[in-house]
Amino acid sequence: MAEDYQGFNTSVPSKSPRLDTLIKIRWIAIFGQTTAVLFVWMWLGFELPITTCLLLIGASVTLNLVLRARFSPIARLEEHSLAALLGYDAVQLAALLFVTGGLGNPFAFLLTVPVIISSSTLPVQWTVILGTLVVALTTLLANFHMPLPWITYGGLELPLFYILGMWVAIISSLLFTSAYAFRLADESRKLADALNATELVLQREQYLSNLDGLAAAAAHELGTPLATISLVSKELLWEVEQGTQLEEDAKLLRSQAERCREILGRLKSLSSQGDYHISVLPFSGILDEVTEPHKGFGVDINIEIQAEEQEPQCRRNPGILYGLGNLVENAIDHAKSDVVLNAGWDNTKVWLTISDDGPGFGEEMIQQIGEPFVTNRSRAKRKGGLGLGLFIAKTLLERSGASINFANYKNQRARGATVKIEWERTSLEASQ
Repeated sequence: MAEDYQGFNTSVPSKSPRLDTLIKIRWIAIFGQTTAVLFVWMWLGFELPITTCLLLIGASVTLNLVLRARFSPIARLEEHSLAALLGYDAVQLAALLFVTGGLGNPFAFLLTVPVIISSSTLPVQWTVILGTLVVALTTLLANFHMPLPWITYGGLELPLFYILGMWVAIISSLLFTSAYAFRLADESRKLADALNATELVLQREQYLSNLDGLAAAAAHELGTPLATISLVSKELLWEVEQGTQLEEDAKLLRSQAERCREILGRLKSLSSQGDYHISVLPFSGILDEVTEPHKGFGVDINIEIQAEEQEPQCRRNPGILYGLGNLVENAIDHAKSDVVLNAGWDNTKVWLTISDDGPGFGEEMIQQIGEPFVTNRSRAKRKGGLGLGLFIAKTLLERSGASINFANYKNQRARGATVKIEWERTSLEASQ
């Protein structure tokens, strides 16, 4: 079925599970419940309300069949629909536990499953609602339930402290497992979002770097029709009468055609030089390029180079340009008055240190810097975030072969944050 239904929408974000997934999970639960009930009733010979149990299980079978028949299996569940279905699963299982001994039934721990699924797929508010529902159901089952099926007629009466212990165990398991699942799922979603953003940034930078190739293609394609226009305008000048308006128009047409040919000639020369003169530049040229857009904002940017070996000629890597530009921008955002880029190289390595005289990184954040959505540098003094942008910069630079270290810079000259980037010279330098 191609159409969307209320509550079952194919436009829901991809983190929401498909309806087919939830139906399959419920089929597994139905099979397990049926097997357990029939095993206890037929094999062990325990007394239990088999008709009521099968009716409760049949309700889940009916729900699955209705969902499968009415909605597309590829539809993704909206938040309220998924929460409602998980709430039903919790209530159905609680009803089954009610007629089979309440918390004395060893399968009572399965009450935590709907909340665990919710914590990994739904926002916190829905998980809290489902968790509250399960806590309420667990409390009711601790006080009200039918006898636990046992060999003797009338069931087995368990001690109050055992039931209380089961209640505490289920609630503790509910809190721990749901919090753990939520944390893992949340980190996975953030990492996926950050990596997607990284890919988009890299594609954009690559697109900008390829503009010279597009200019060459345009010059080549436009060359033939422009030559035709020039030839026709020249023939018109031979045929029209001198001193007429038509002659002036023909001269204007020819002059503009010549101007277009000059422009296309510059584009061709730009492209012919771009293979090396534009795509390859010295390391100091990279530093000039990434710092130039950030000058004139009230913060001094100083580039210091200390090296005796010949300067490396580097590929114009969009990832490196964006990554270094982001680190420089971040340093300027937090600096008081001064940002220093200290670069150097030898026969084997190329390194760069970016330092500012700002408040520095918060001590508690040093180990987490570079992870997506880490947003504090210093709680006392901060002008901006250190989240997704820094993660993208770190990822792009590491893809170029760099190793990155974040620290607080402390000596007699300055105090602030410092980022040290280091490459193997062979991975950075362009082949001639």
